[in-house]
Amino acid sequence: MVSAARPGAQAAAAAAALALLAACTPAEPVAEPVRAVKLLTVGASALQAEQEYAGEVRARVESRLGFRVAGKLVERPAQLGQRVQAGQVLAQLDPQDYQLSAAAARAQVAAAQTQYDLAAADFQRFAKLQEQNFISGAELERRESALKAARSQLQQAQAQAQAQGHQAQYTRLLADAAGVITAIEAEPGQVVAAGTPVLRLAQDGARDVVFAVPEDKVARLRAGQPVQVRAWATGASLPGTVREVAASADPVTRTFTVKVDIAAASAPPLGSTVYVAPQALAAQGQQAIKLPTTALRQEGQATAVWVYEADKGTVRSQAVQVATADGNEAVIVGGLTPGMQVVSTGVHVLTPGQKVVVYQQKSAPGQSGQAQAATKTVANGAAPAAASSAQ
Repeated sequence: MVSAARPGAQAAAAAAALALLAACTPAEPVAEPVRAVKLLTVGASALQAEQEYAGEVRARVESRLGFRVAGKLVERPAQLGQRVQAGQVLAQLDPQDYQLSAAAARAQVAAAQTQYDLAAADFQRFAKLQEQNFISGAELERRESALKAARSQLQQAQAQAQAQGHQAQYTRLLADAAGVITAIEAEPGQVVAAGTPVLRLAQDGARDVVFAVPEDKVARLRAGQPVQVRAWATGASLPGTVREVAASADPVTRTFTVKVDIAAASAPPLGSTVYVAPQALAAQGQQAIKLPTTALRQEGQATAVWVYEADKGTVRSQAVQVATADGNEAVIVGGLTPGMQVVSTGVHVLTPGQKVVVYQQKSAPGQSGQAQAATKTVANGAAPAAASSAQ
Protein backbone atom coordinates (compact mmCIF):
# COMPACT_ATOMS: atom_id res chain seq x y z
CA MET A 1 0.00 0.00 0.00
CA VAL A 2 2.87 2.32 0.71
CA SER A 3 4.33 1.78 -2.76
CA ALA A 4 0.92 2.41 -4.36
CA ALA A 5 0.44 5.72 -2.56
CA ARG A 6 3.84 7.02 -3.49
CA PRO A 7 3.10 7.64 -7.23
CA GLY A 8 -0.09 9.62 -6.33
CA ALA A 9 1.81 11.85 -3.95
CA GLN A 10 4.40 12.54 -6.57
CA ALA A 11 1.72 13.50 -9.08
CA ALA A 12 0.09 15.89 -6.64
CA ALA A 13 3.45 17.48 -5.85
CA ALA A 14 4.16 17.96 -9.54
CA ALA A 15 0.76 19.56 -10.11
CA ALA A 16 1.33 21.95 -7.21
CA ALA A 17 4.75 22.91 -8.55
CA LEU A 18 3.27 23.63 -11.99
CA ALA A 19 0.55 25.78 -10.47
CA LEU A 20 3.09 27.71 -8.40
CA LEU A 21 5.26 28.23 -11.47
CA ALA A 22 2.29 29.49 -13.47
CA ALA A 23 1.40 31.96 -10.73
CA CYS A 24 4.91 33.40 -10.64
CA THR A 25 5.12 33.88 -14.41
CA PRO A 26 4.49 37.63 -15.25
CA ALA A 27 1.37 38.38 -17.32
CA GLU A 28 1.83 39.65 -20.81
CA PRO A 29 1.16 43.44 -21.08
CA VAL A 30 -2.17 44.42 -22.58
CA ALA A 31 -1.69 45.99 -25.95
CA GLU A 32 -2.65 49.71 -26.06
CA PRO A 33 -5.84 50.16 -28.12
CA VAL A 34 -5.56 51.93 -31.43
CA ARG A 35 -7.90 54.91 -31.22
CA ALA A 36 -9.83 56.41 -34.09
CA VAL A 37 -9.47 60.18 -34.33
CA LYS A 38 -11.13 62.89 -36.38
CA LEU A 39 -8.71 65.06 -38.30
CA LEU A 40 -8.92 68.48 -39.87
CA THR A 41 -6.47 70.07 -42.27
CA VAL A 42 -5.02 73.38 -41.19
CA GLY A 43 -5.75 76.23 -43.58
CA ALA A 44 -6.21 80.01 -43.57
CA SER A 45 -9.75 81.38 -43.66
CA ALA A 46 -11.35 84.81 -43.34
CA LEU A 47 -12.17 86.17 -39.91
CA GLN A 48 -15.80 87.07 -39.23
CA ALA A 49 -15.80 88.45 -35.67
CA GLU A 50 -15.55 92.12 -34.73
CA GLN A 51 -14.66 93.79 -31.45
CA GLU A 52 -17.81 95.00 -29.68
CA TYR A 53 -17.97 96.83 -26.36
CA ALA A 54 -20.81 97.80 -24.05
CA GLY A 55 -21.26 101.55 -23.59
CA GLU A 56 -23.61 104.12 -22.11
CA VAL A 57 -25.29 107.18 -23.63
CA ARG A 58 -24.35 110.38 -21.78
CA ALA A 59 -24.76 114.09 -22.28
CA ARG A 60 -21.78 115.98 -23.66
CA VAL A 61 -22.14 118.51 -20.80
CA GLU A 62 -23.31 117.25 -17.40
CA SER A 63 -23.05 119.70 -14.50
CA ARG A 64 -23.20 119.18 -10.75
CA LEU A 65 -25.14 122.18 -9.52
CA GLY A 66 -24.81 123.60 -6.01
CA PHE A 67 -25.49 126.80 -4.09
CA ARG A 68 -22.93 129.60 -3.92
CA VAL A 69 -23.82 130.13 -0.25
CA ALA A 70 -24.37 127.84 2.71
CA GLY A 71 -27.71 127.25 4.37
CA LYS A 72 -30.58 124.91 5.11
CA LEU A 73 -32.33 123.39 2.11
CA VAL A 74 -36.03 124.10 2.54
CA GLU A 75 -37.41 123.26 -0.90
CA ARG A 76 -36.37 121.23 -3.94
CA PRO A 77 -38.96 121.41 -6.73
CA ALA A 78 -36.78 119.53 -9.21
CA GLN A 79 -37.29 115.75 -9.37
CA LEU A 80 -35.14 112.97 -10.77
CA GLY A 81 -35.66 112.58 -14.51
CA GLN A 82 -37.51 115.90 -14.82
CA ARG A 83 -36.90 118.09 -17.85
CA VAL A 84 -36.17 121.70 -16.89
CA GLN A 85 -35.68 124.95 -18.74
CA ALA A 86 -32.99 127.61 -18.35
CA GLY A 87 -33.69 129.89 -15.38
CA GLN A 88 -36.09 127.46 -13.70
CA VAL A 89 -35.85 127.23 -9.90
CA LEU A 90 -34.41 123.87 -8.90
CA ALA A 91 -33.90 124.29 -5.14
CA GLN A 92 -34.30 126.91 -2.40
CA LEU A 93 -32.34 127.67 0.78
CA ASP A 94 -33.73 129.45 3.84
CA PRO A 95 -33.19 133.12 2.80
CA GLN A 96 -34.04 134.85 6.09
CA ASP A 97 -30.49 135.48 7.33
CA TYR A 98 -29.38 136.73 3.92
CA GLN A 99 -32.40 138.99 3.62
CA LEU A 100 -31.60 140.54 7.01
CA SER A 101 -28.00 141.08 5.93
CA ALA A 102 -29.20 142.75 2.75
CA ALA A 103 -31.50 145.04 4.77
CA ALA A 104 -28.62 145.99 7.08
CA ALA A 105 -26.45 146.75 4.05
CA ARG A 106 -29.15 149.02 2.62
CA ALA A 107 -29.34 150.86 5.94
CA GLN A 108 -25.61 151.43 5.82
CA VAL A 109 -26.00 152.86 2.35
CA ALA A 110 -28.61 155.29 3.64
CA ALA A 111 -26.33 156.38 6.48
CA ALA A 112 -23.38 156.81 4.14
CA GLN A 113 -25.55 158.80 1.75
CA THR A 114 -26.51 161.17 4.58
CA GLN A 115 -22.89 161.69 5.57
CA TYR A 116 -21.98 162.37 1.98
CA ASP A 117 -24.75 164.90 1.52
CA LEU A 118 -23.67 166.70 4.70
CA ALA A 119 -20.03 166.77 3.62
CA ALA A 120 -21.02 168.06 0.19
CA ALA A 121 -23.10 170.90 1.72
CA ASP A 122 -20.26 171.88 4.04
CA PHE A 123 -17.80 171.97 1.16
CA GLN A 124 -20.04 174.22 -0.93
CA ARG A 125 -20.57 176.63 2.00
CA PHE A 126 -16.88 176.82 2.85
CA ALA A 127 -16.04 177.29 -0.80
CA LYS A 128 -18.17 180.47 -0.88
CA LEU A 129 -16.56 181.70 2.32
CA GLN A 130 -13.13 181.17 0.88
CA GLU A 131 -14.08 183.19 -2.20
CA GLN A 132 -14.84 186.10 0.18
CA ASN A 133 -11.54 185.50 2.01
CA PHE A 134 -13.34 184.71 5.26
CA ILE A 135 -11.47 181.37 5.65
CA SER A 136 -8.09 180.14 4.63
CA GLY A 137 -7.36 177.76 1.78
CA ALA A 138 -6.23 175.06 4.24
CA GLU A 139 -9.65 175.00 5.85
CA LEU A 140 -11.28 174.49 2.47
CA GLU A 141 -8.92 171.61 1.71
CA ARG A 142 -9.94 169.91 4.97
CA ARG A 143 -13.60 170.17 3.93
CA GLU A 144 -12.75 168.76 0.53
CA SER A 145 -10.97 165.78 2.13
CA ALA A 146 -14.01 165.11 4.33
CA LEU A 147 -16.19 165.16 1.21
CA LYS A 148 -13.95 162.61 -0.57
CA ALA A 149 -13.98 160.35 2.49
CA ALA A 150 -17.76 160.51 2.66
CA ARG A 151 -17.97 159.68 -1.05
CA SER A 152 -15.71 156.63 -0.57
CA GLN A 153 -17.76 155.41 2.39
CA LEU A 154 -20.92 155.73 0.33
CA GLN A 155 -19.41 153.74 -2.54
CA GLN A 156 -18.24 151.07 -0.10
CA ALA A 157 -21.69 150.81 1.47
CA GLN A 158 -23.32 150.55 -1.96
CA ALA A 159 -20.94 147.73 -2.98
CA GLN A 160 -21.62 145.85 0.25
CA ALA A 161 -25.34 146.25 -0.22
CA GLN A 162 -25.08 144.92 -3.75
CA ALA A 163 -23.04 141.91 -2.58
CA GLN A 164 -25.53 141.17 0.19
CA GLY A 165 -28.33 141.38 -2.32
CA HIS A 166 -26.54 138.83 -4.50
CA GLN A 167 -26.09 136.56 -1.48
CA ALA A 168 -29.85 136.64 -0.93
CA GLN A 169 -30.44 135.78 -4.61
CA TYR A 170 -27.98 132.90 -4.40
CA THR A 171 -30.36 131.10 -2.03
CA ARG A 172 -32.31 130.15 -5.18
CA LEU A 173 -30.64 127.52 -7.35
CA LEU A 174 -31.48 128.13 -11.00
CA ALA A 175 -30.89 125.93 -14.05
CA ASP A 176 -28.06 127.26 -16.21
CA ALA A 177 -29.45 125.61 -19.34
CA ALA A 178 -32.27 123.36 -20.48
CA GLY A 179 -31.75 119.68 -19.73
CA VAL A 180 -32.69 116.67 -17.66
CA ILE A 181 -32.10 116.06 -13.95
CA THR A 182 -30.01 112.89 -13.78
CA ALA A 183 -29.16 112.75 -10.05
CA ILE A 184 -30.36 114.15 -6.71
CA GLU A 185 -27.69 114.55 -4.05
CA ALA A 186 -29.44 116.59 -1.31
CA GLU A 187 -32.87 116.54 0.31
CA PRO A 188 -34.98 119.25 2.02
CA GLY A 189 -33.98 119.79 5.63
CA GLN A 190 -30.32 119.16 4.94
CA VAL A 191 -27.76 121.87 5.74
CA VAL A 192 -25.39 122.23 2.81
CA ALA A 193 -22.13 124.10 2.49
CA ALA A 194 -21.34 126.47 -0.32
CA GLY A 195 -20.49 124.51 -3.45
CA THR A 196 -21.90 121.20 -2.21
CA PRO A 197 -23.56 119.39 -5.19
CA VAL A 198 -27.33 119.31 -4.81
CA LEU A 199 -28.32 117.78 -8.15
CA ARG A 200 -26.89 116.86 -11.52
CA LEU A 201 -28.11 118.37 -14.78
CA ALA A 202 -27.48 116.81 -18.20
CA GLN A 203 -27.76 119.67 -20.64
CA ASP A 204 -29.61 119.31 -23.91
CA GLY A 205 -27.51 119.15 -27.05
CA ALA A 206 -24.72 116.83 -28.16
CA ARG A 207 -24.66 113.24 -26.92
CA ASP A 208 -21.72 110.91 -26.33
CA VAL A 209 -21.42 107.15 -26.08
CA VAL A 210 -18.85 106.30 -23.41
CA PHE A 211 -17.15 102.90 -23.25
CA ALA A 212 -13.86 101.42 -22.05
CA VAL A 213 -11.22 99.48 -23.98
CA PRO A 214 -8.26 97.44 -22.66
CA GLU A 215 -4.70 98.60 -22.89
CA ASP A 216 -3.79 96.39 -25.85
CA LYS A 217 -6.52 97.96 -28.03
CA VAL A 218 -6.36 101.65 -27.18
CA ALA A 219 -3.33 102.32 -29.41
CA ARG A 220 -5.43 101.50 -32.50
CA LEU A 221 -8.11 104.08 -31.73
CA ARG A 222 -7.84 107.68 -32.92
CA ALA A 223 -10.14 110.69 -32.87
CA GLY A 224 -12.24 110.88 -36.04
CA GLN A 225 -12.43 107.11 -36.70
CA PRO A 226 -15.87 105.74 -37.64
CA VAL A 227 -17.80 103.64 -35.13
CA GLN A 228 -21.03 101.67 -35.40
CA VAL A 229 -23.38 102.01 -32.42
CA ARG A 230 -26.22 99.55 -31.78
CA ALA A 231 -28.96 100.16 -29.21
CA TRP A 232 -29.49 97.23 -26.84
CA ALA A 233 -33.22 97.85 -26.36
CA THR A 234 -34.31 98.35 -29.97
CA GLY A 235 -31.41 96.97 -31.98
CA ALA A 236 -31.32 100.15 -34.06
CA SER A 237 -27.92 101.06 -35.52
CA LEU A 238 -26.55 104.55 -35.93
CA PRO A 239 -23.15 105.87 -37.00
CA GLY A 240 -20.72 107.59 -34.68
CA THR A 241 -17.24 109.06 -34.60
CA VAL A 242 -14.52 108.72 -32.01
CA ARG A 243 -14.33 112.12 -30.31
CA GLU A 244 -11.91 111.56 -27.45
CA VAL A 245 -9.57 108.83 -26.20
CA ALA A 246 -8.38 109.02 -22.59
CA ALA A 247 -4.68 109.73 -22.19
CA SER A 248 -4.39 107.68 -18.99
CA ALA A 249 -5.97 104.49 -17.69
CA ASP A 250 -8.64 104.36 -15.03
CA PRO A 251 -6.87 103.67 -11.70
CA VAL A 252 -9.43 101.02 -10.70
CA THR A 253 -10.33 99.15 -13.90
CA ARG A 254 -7.04 99.84 -15.74
CA THR A 255 -8.99 100.51 -18.93
CA PHE A 256 -9.09 103.58 -21.17
CA THR A 257 -12.28 105.61 -21.59
CA VAL A 258 -13.36 106.38 -25.15
CA LYS A 259 -16.08 108.89 -26.09
CA VAL A 260 -17.99 108.61 -29.36
CA ASP A 261 -19.96 111.49 -30.85
CA ILE A 262 -23.46 110.58 -32.09
CA ALA A 263 -26.30 112.68 -33.46
CA ALA A 264 -28.50 114.03 -30.66
CA ALA A 265 -31.67 113.71 -32.72
CA SER A 266 -31.35 109.95 -33.17
CA ALA A 267 -29.55 109.18 -29.89
CA PRO A 268 -31.17 106.70 -27.46
CA PRO A 269 -32.34 108.08 -24.09
CA LEU A 270 -29.74 109.14 -21.54
CA GLY A 271 -28.27 106.21 -19.64
CA SER A 272 -29.27 103.68 -22.30
CA THR A 273 -27.02 100.69 -22.88
CA VAL A 274 -25.53 100.41 -26.36
CA TYR A 275 -22.98 98.22 -28.12
CA VAL A 276 -20.06 99.91 -29.84
CA ALA A 277 -18.12 98.30 -32.70
CA PRO A 278 -15.08 100.40 -33.69
CA GLN A 279 -14.15 99.75 -37.29
CA ALA A 280 -10.47 100.19 -36.41
CA LEU A 281 -10.67 97.06 -34.25
CA ALA A 282 -12.64 94.96 -36.75
CA ALA A 283 -10.87 91.95 -38.25
CA GLN A 284 -13.44 90.93 -40.87
CA GLY A 285 -11.96 89.63 -44.10
CA GLN A 286 -8.45 89.08 -42.73
CA GLN A 287 -6.92 85.65 -43.34
CA ALA A 288 -5.94 83.62 -40.28
CA ILE A 289 -5.65 80.02 -39.06
CA LYS A 290 -8.67 79.02 -36.97
CA LEU A 291 -9.26 75.86 -34.94
CA PRO A 292 -12.25 74.69 -32.93
CA THR A 293 -11.76 74.90 -29.19
CA THR A 294 -12.17 71.11 -28.95
CA ALA A 295 -8.80 70.72 -30.67
CA LEU A 296 -6.94 72.67 -27.98
CA ARG A 297 -5.58 71.32 -24.73
CA GLN A 298 -3.48 72.70 -21.91
CA GLU A 299 0.07 71.36 -21.62
CA GLY A 300 1.64 72.95 -18.58
CA GLN A 301 1.55 76.70 -19.16
CA ALA A 302 1.21 76.36 -22.94
CA THR A 303 -1.64 75.57 -25.30
CA ALA A 304 -1.04 72.59 -27.60
CA VAL A 305 -2.69 70.44 -30.27
CA TRP A 306 -2.07 66.89 -31.56
CA VAL A 307 -0.50 66.82 -35.03
CA TYR A 308 -1.08 63.64 -37.06
CA GLU A 309 2.00 62.06 -38.68
CA ALA A 310 0.65 60.17 -41.66
CA ASP A 311 3.89 58.26 -42.41
CA LYS A 312 3.98 56.74 -38.92
CA GLY A 313 0.29 56.70 -38.10
CA THR A 314 1.01 58.43 -34.77
CA VAL A 315 0.34 61.79 -33.14
CA ARG A 316 2.75 64.30 -31.64
CA SER A 317 2.18 67.32 -29.42
CA GLN A 318 2.61 70.77 -30.94
CA ALA A 319 2.50 74.01 -28.92
CA VAL A 320 0.52 76.87 -30.49
CA GLN A 321 -0.06 80.55 -29.77
CA VAL A 322 -3.68 81.71 -29.52
CA ALA A 323 -4.32 85.38 -30.35
CA THR A 324 -8.07 85.77 -29.87
CA ALA A 325 -11.42 84.16 -30.55
CA ASP A 326 -13.51 84.32 -33.69
CA GLY A 327 -16.94 83.13 -32.66
CA ASN A 328 -16.53 79.59 -31.33
CA GLU A 329 -13.09 79.15 -32.88
CA ALA A 330 -9.63 80.13 -31.71
CA VAL A 331 -7.34 82.22 -33.91
CA ILE A 332 -3.85 80.67 -34.07
CA VAL A 333 -0.90 82.95 -34.76
CA GLY A 334 2.00 80.55 -34.24
CA GLY A 335 2.96 76.88 -34.16
CA LEU A 336 1.01 75.65 -37.21
CA THR A 337 1.35 75.94 -40.96
CA PRO A 338 -1.29 75.34 -43.62
CA GLY A 339 -1.48 71.70 -44.70
CA MET A 340 -0.90 70.15 -41.27
CA GLN A 341 -3.48 67.70 -39.94
CA VAL A 342 -4.55 68.06 -36.32
CA VAL A 343 -6.88 66.03 -34.13
CA SER A 344 -10.17 67.90 -33.66
CA THR A 345 -11.82 65.90 -30.83
CA GLY A 346 -10.85 63.58 -28.00
CA VAL A 347 -7.51 65.28 -27.44
CA HIS A 348 -7.38 64.51 -23.71
CA VAL A 349 -7.14 60.71 -24.13
CA LEU A 350 -4.10 60.66 -26.41
CA THR A 351 -0.41 60.36 -25.57
CA PRO A 352 2.69 61.37 -27.54
CA GLY A 353 3.62 58.77 -30.19
CA GLN A 354 0.33 56.88 -29.82
CA LYS A 355 -0.88 54.88 -32.79
CA VAL A 356 -4.18 56.14 -34.20
CA VAL A 357 -6.40 55.50 -37.17
CA VAL A 358 -8.36 58.11 -39.07
CA TYR A 359 -12.05 57.96 -38.25
CA GLN A 360 -14.24 57.21 -41.24
CA GLN A 361 -17.92 57.96 -40.87
CA LYS A 362 -19.96 54.88 -41.66
CA SER A 363 -23.14 55.32 -43.64
CA ALA A 364 -25.35 52.58 -45.08
CA PRO A 365 -28.43 54.26 -46.51
CA GLY A 366 -29.66 51.00 -48.11
CA GLN A 367 -29.50 49.08 -44.85
CA SER A 368 -31.09 51.87 -42.88
CA GLY A 369 -33.95 51.99 -45.40
CA GLN A 370 -34.48 48.20 -45.16
CA ALA A 371 -34.45 48.46 -41.35
CA GLN A 372 -37.14 51.13 -41.44
CA ALA A 373 -39.24 49.04 -43.85
CA ALA A 374 -38.87 45.98 -41.62
CA THR A 375 -39.88 48.03 -38.60
CA LYS A 376 -43.01 49.22 -40.38
CA THR A 377 -43.85 45.64 -41.46
CA VAL A 378 -43.47 44.34 -37.94
CA ALA A 379 -45.50 47.21 -36.58
CA ASN A 380 -48.30 46.64 -39.11
CA GLY A 381 -48.33 42.88 -38.58
CA ALA A 382 -48.32 43.11 -34.81
CA ALA A 383 -51.81 44.53 -34.67
CA PRO A 384 -53.61 41.61 -36.51
CA ALA A 385 -51.65 39.07 -34.50
CA ALA A 386 -52.70 40.73 -31.30
CA ALA A 387 -56.29 40.78 -32.50
CA SER A 388 -56.29 37.07 -33.48
CA SER A 389 -54.81 36.10 -30.12
CA ALA A 390 -57.50 38.09 -28.39
CA GLN A 391 -60.17 36.15 -30.28
